[in-house]
Amino acid sequence: MNSQELIAQIRAASGDELEQLDLRYRDDPRQSVRRALAQAARRAVRDRAEEQRLTALYRRLDTLPAGQLAVGIDEVGRGPLAGPLVVAAVVLPPNPRIVGLNDSKKLSAPRREQLAVEIKALALSIELSWITAAEIDRVGMARALFQAMREVLDKTSPEVQLALIDGRPMGVHPQELPVVHGDALEAPIAAASIIAKVSRDAWMVAAEERYPGYGFAQNKGYGSAAHIRALSDLGPSPIHRQSFLGNILPV
Repeated sequence: MNSQELIAQIRAASGDELEQLDLRYRDDPRQSVRRALAQAARRAVRDRAEEQRLTALYRRLDTLPAGQLAVGIDEVGRGPLAGPLVVAAVVLPPNPRIVGLNDSKKLSAPRREQLAVEIKALALSIELSWITAAEIDRVGMARALFQAMREVLDKTSPEVQLALIDGRPMGVHPQELPVVHGDALEAPIAAASIIAKVSRDAWMVAAEERYPGYGFAQNKGYGSAAHIRALSDLGPSPIHRQSFLGNILPV
């Protein structure tokens, strides 16, 4: 077999087939073949690690009693100077698994958007709650977060028996399980983090057109140096959280 054909076979192989190719050709005199085998071995290690991560991510869904469902809840936008707080609730089936599902913060924007499409296609339920900057100013962030979580749970259908929440206890469901770093550990929370992030980012990109000059499409309302300079030059917009600006601008 010539080098190009063999390298193509190595690149397409996995599992037992790749092991057999490695045993047969690991001492091959062709450097390109040995390099292809080394690359394939590294890919196999990454694939096994990803498979193990995904298995752990779905473990709770796999072990729920028959007929029971879990909802994952996560928020995006607690810290920005502008824009809404967004809370998502997602109910996923245990199968099929969504390959690449992860904490939204660990994903690129294009990958988040791809996964959001997959989540929407497979989820049994997706609900969002939006809390405006004005409402955050009025009731405070803690109350706004509680209010948003209660709202998404009230809208979630079918009925769920377990609510998985990223972070600390919130007291929003009788069977509530808070999970620290849950967006990286529980499939439904990871899905909720992606849906909330993609939805809020799209809203902030649109806000750039309504309120130009603040860089909302880039900073998504967070307090970047350029955003703070724009606040000093332009003053706050209608979607800024006045209660967050005390250390930045006189209020």
